[in-house]
Amino acid sequence: MTQAARGERVHIGVFGRRNAGKSSLVTALTGQKAALVSEVAGTTTDPVYQPMELHGAGAVVFIDTAGFDDTGELGGLRVGRTREASARAEIALVLFEDEDINAPEGTEENAFFWSRRLQASGVSVFPVVSKSDLRDGGTAMVEAVKARLGLPVFCVSAATGDGVETLREALVRRIAQGEERSLLAGLVGPGDVVLLVMPQDAEAPKGRLILPQVQTIRALLDDACVAVGCTPETMGAALASFKKPPALIITDSQVFGEVQKKTPPESRLTSFSVLFAAYKGDISYFADSAERVKSLPPDAKILIAEACTHNALDADIGRVKIPAMLRKKLGDKIKIENVGGADFPSELSGYDLIVHCGACMFNRRYVLSRVAAARAAGVPMTNYGILIAEMKGILDKVTIPR
Repeated sequence: MTQAARGERVHIGVFGRRNAGKSSLVTALTGQKAALVSEVAGTTTDPVYQPMELHGAGAVVFIDTAGFDDTGELGGLRVGRTREASARAEIALVLFEDEDINAPEGTEENAFFWSRRLQASGVSVFPVVSKSDLRDGGTAMVEAVKARLGLPVFCVSAATGDGVETLREALVRRIAQGEERSLLAGLVGPGDVVLLVMPQDAEAPKGRLILPQVQTIRALLDDACVAVGCTPETMGAALASFKKPPALIITDSQVFGEVQKKTPPESRLTSFSVLFAAYKGDISYFADSAERVKSLPPDAKILIAEACTHNALDADIGRVKIPAMLRKKLGDKIKIENVGGADFPSELSGYDLIVHCGACMFNRRYVLSRVAAARAAGVPMTNYGILIAEMKGILDKVTIPR
């Protein structure tokens, strides 16, 4: 794995009306044509994700979206995808047109509405007046936008390059000010020995490690730890080779019970899924929600959500193993619904519990947007690793980063 995973990149969304120059601006900022650029309004349909290395800031991904003023049945679906993409954005470039200055601000088809909506959800908004070469420099519009939003406004031309570098430098400064989060969250220190117990079953890609394992190993190396890998079958031999027990043991949630029995009293135990639950989501809410499983009704409706989409195998954790555990715990009358990727229901109030994977494919803002939706609907939401530990009766023995 030679590139940063998308979930680890800073997500920069680009929003505006159809034909406002969004795709051209992304091309100008990245130097890469991410989408077809045309004078025809509505050329971009689904959001286009363009990963790149932004000098001075590191790994980012630009999200080129469809116009938020699209119309008709198909246009409504496109706007829905744009709205969905906005839940992933940590920084938003909002492009302003003449129509935005003159339109009623309360309508959704307006750049002021989107700017305030994004700001309210914690997104850093960069108002942009594009096509400055066609607006006599765009000074009048810049002042109009600045007066109503109270934010610095960037005037750019993708055609001539004017203002593009100024905008890029501002993005770099904003990213540099961002929160630095550690996957290990202070669980280990330099020189600590950490044992990774990694099953290599049918779900593990041949010749490779799965993404959570790769990212955890990299985090351990960054923290100057000594990372040692083994399988559940060779865990005993690995432990016997140490002069003293490892400071931390990290395993796959599916073998929590087996690994816990072999874990020395001096070693702390956690799982890849639990680490990612804390890194990406709200670990306290996940832990509290897991404890509510025992009080669910016998006909509970449970949603199991995965960040990635894949063909389910016989031993699939989200579609086979966790449902089997839940039915054993709660009975066969429970109803289980599985979704993958971006297919997360907009209406959650009908569910009694949501169980989410570790979300290594998502960025933290997107996971937290799902947590917020669950909280708003009054639905408990937990994580694969936390739930499995609770159902195996070992949650109190698992180290949960706080």
